[in-house]
Amino acid sequence: MREIRHFVNGSAFEGASGRFGDVFNPNTGEVQARVQLATEGELDMAVQAAAAALPAWAATNPQRRARVMFEFKRLVEAHMNELAETLSSEHGKVIADSKGDIQRGLEVIEFACGIPHVLKGEYTEGAGPGIDVYSMRQPLGVVAGITPFNFPAMIPMWMFGVAIAVGNTFILKPSEKDPTVPVRLAELFMEAGANLGIDLKGVLNVVHGDKTAVDAILQHPEIKAVSFVGSSDIAHYVYSQGTLHNKRVQAMGGAKNHGVVLPDADLDQVVKDLSGAAFGSAGERCMALPVVVPVGKKVADELRDRMVAEIETLKVGVSTDPEAQYGPVVSAAHRAKIADYIQIGRDEGAELVVDGRDFRLQGYEKGFFIGPSFFDGVKPGMKTYHEEIFGPVLQMVRAESFEEAVELPSKHQYGNGVAIFTRNGRAAREFAQRVNVGMVGINVPIPVPVAYHTFGGWKRSAFGDTNQHGMEGLKFWTKVKTVTARWPEGEVGDSSFVIPTMK
Repeated sequence: MREIRHFVNGSAFEGASGRFGDVFNPNTGEVQARVQLATEGELDMAVQAAAAALPAWAATNPQRRARVMFEFKRLVEAHMNELAETLSSEHGKVIADSKGDIQRGLEVIEFACGIPHVLKGEYTEGAGPGIDVYSMRQPLGVVAGITPFNFPAMIPMWMFGVAIAVGNTFILKPSEKDPTVPVRLAELFMEAGANLGIDLKGVLNVVHGDKTAVDAILQHPEIKAVSFVGSSDIAHYVYSQGTLHNKRVQAMGGAKNHGVVLPDADLDQVVKDLSGAAFGSAGERCMALPVVVPVGKKVADELRDRMVAEIETLKVGVSTDPEAQYGPVVSAAHRAKIADYIQIGRDEGAELVVDGRDFRLQGYEKGFFIGPSFFDGVKPGMKTYHEEIFGPVLQMVRAESFEEAVELPSKHQYGNGVAIFTRNGRAAREFAQRVNVGMVGINVPIPVPVAYHTFGGWKRSAFGDTNQHGMEGLKFWTKVKTVTARWPEGEVGDSSFVIPTMK
């Protein structure tokens, strides 16, 4: 059976823990590989490799670091089909969605290609008599990223792309559920350096593991910053433990994104947008749209009928089926969790209009497939509304007014993303200003910002005060040094024992 190893100091690293995790093919339900799970000592070996590589990499000028990013981008694009097929075979998302996963990661790599420009500091000439003041951004040192199963290419590149471009060295702890693509990205990164005659050993390392590896990262004294994406409970744990150990931490958690539909919305487009945003990638996205909030009974009734008709057209299939809208979920345990939530919703009194639990794909009966489900009559007090299901389940919460529609996502425990569908510019503008959510889409169902802006939610969707990628990412992965300089003329005068002022 194929064994997935750690990647340390530029090559595969044979762990000695004797512990392994199973890597499934979600389409068939079969174990296709096993992945090594690291000990604290093995994590430390990766940190030491990163620390050894740090001085030379941090001293590499930004233009040469950018050239590595350009070459890495070229190599990833050249291997797009291979990476997408591997990703789909371990995650379950369809090939087209896997390519989108990789492409959205590459967009941050493209941003990192411009790092010489964005690293420029500020300069004030003549801040005082003969005194100039300037600032510079410098790398933190050895840093780490802990990434989830649902985007095994995009989120690692979101993290290490900017972190490495500014001069840090990096430890990546990907999900043990789909670990092959992160290792392949590290291999391509080494190849990018080799093609340019730059030794990148130790700059990007991949260590697989479970909670043991996570705790080792959070406690290691040489790791200066940690970025995390996952569930909110674990995000809170990572944030609290990382900051307790004097690390800079950004920890992105769960979501329950709402889509508000006003009476003037284009329902034909809304139905298509909701279908893709709620059921695409089997709902395993933190920016999925699992809650729709139609305003008014007429809109709700019509939207319900149209959604039922649209759901009937959806095709669930294997990852390699080009006609499938989505594939299996990542594991049998996750499929069972989704099915349990659907039952809880029924028990709570919501109307299960479409039940996807009995879906079976002929020839792939052992695969982790679940059909699309649709609830109406969901109320804010219900557990299934309060918590993140993370599956192909759409819930309708009817609102009687615009005010109620703004209030629902604003009061929810999560504040990752929200969308409003309307032709009314004033209503959209007011909604965007007032809603208590970090990312807003106006007639955009999945409002993931472009790479040169920033990604991050509010409330229990994010812990820490700095978002991912864009200029926020640059700030997170660097520290500012400010220099006040004076070049005196003539003889050296007496030292002053009072604080200098700029009179």
